Amino acid sequence: MLILRKFFLKLVKVSNMVLFLASLILVILSSVLIFLVENETFPTIFDGFWWVMTTVTTVGYGDYSPATVAGRIIAIFLYIFGIGLIGVAIGKIIDSLAIFRKKRVEGDIVYKDSGHFIIIGWSQKAHFAIKEMLETKEDVEIVIIDQLKEAPLLSENIHYIKGEAADSQTLENANVKGAKAVLIFADDHLHNDQMTDGKSLLIASSIEAVAPKVHTIVEIMEEKHIDNFKHVHVDEFIVSNETISSLAVRSAFRKGISEIYGQLLRRSVGEDLYHVPIKQEWATYRDAFEFLLNEGATLIADRNDLAINRKLDEQIPAEAELYAVCDRETYEKILRGA
Repeated sequence: MLILRKFFLKLVKVSNMVLFLASLILVILSSVLIFLVENETFPTIFDGFWWVMTTVTTVGYGDYSPATVAGRIIAIFLYIFGIGLIGVAIGKIIDSLAIFRKKRVEGDIVYKDSGHFIIIGWSQKAHFAIKEMLETKEDVEIVIIDQLKEAPLLSENIHYIKGEAADSQTLENANVKGAKAVLIFADDHLHNDQMTDGKSLLIASSIEAVAPKVHTIVEIMEEKHIDNFKHVHVDEFIVSNETISSLAVRSAFRKGISEIYGQLLRRSVGEDLYHVPIKQEWATYRDAFEFLLNEGATLIADRNDLAINRKLDEQIPAEAELYAVCDRETYEKILRGA
């Protein structure tokens, strides 16, 4: 008994790879041996494999059992060593899953896939952003970076990495180089706008050093602070305070206008703004405008240029990105005809 105890204690310390290989060899070798020794009872190797698996997992259906001395010796060996070996292997698998789950919850992971979106700074705004992203594309991969004790949100395609976003190692753990875009949200815990935008600037500078080509969107509190970002490549700025104030003033002067903005900002409500693929037969903006109008959509912009209606007879440049306003059903119809 002492010998067996020492044997199993050593098994626990064996590396997972060696343990799994040993288990695989044991199962295969036992299946072949029982097939060769008792061919009448086990006419195929699969029958032998079935009996070995039910034995080492202690299921024991009893539909097969060895009748010869040699077969029973193999069975005794499996009872003593096989069940222990497979038990340890199964235990290691369960432990590994538990450890993996714990690491995911605590943000102690390294994300290796690409084409994902990184959200820096957890807040209610970040939560709404993730909800909007999932409504846009259900299988979108999202990585959240923050210093929370546990993941604020987890699912099959939402991941959490704990760390300081300005730390290059944290950014590398999130595979920022392979990300499709990075969204930096202002820290709500800082009550000074200058300090808040200063922290965002530090994070943006760190991203620039690690992944200068990644598309970066930064939320800033005051528009005047944009000049401080001039040495850092930031693709887009979202001015938090000015945007909310401007919308409130416009709504005060013209009732109901906030609902228009709301529809354009949320995919789940009414009309929305969509990127429209350019068709080969479209030579001018007028061609695109009239085609989309007939489909029930309105062409309104080429990138950030909203003056489409004043340049309808101009040629559509090769680098154009056209945007139209329509509902989801119309947009899907346009895509099917693309």
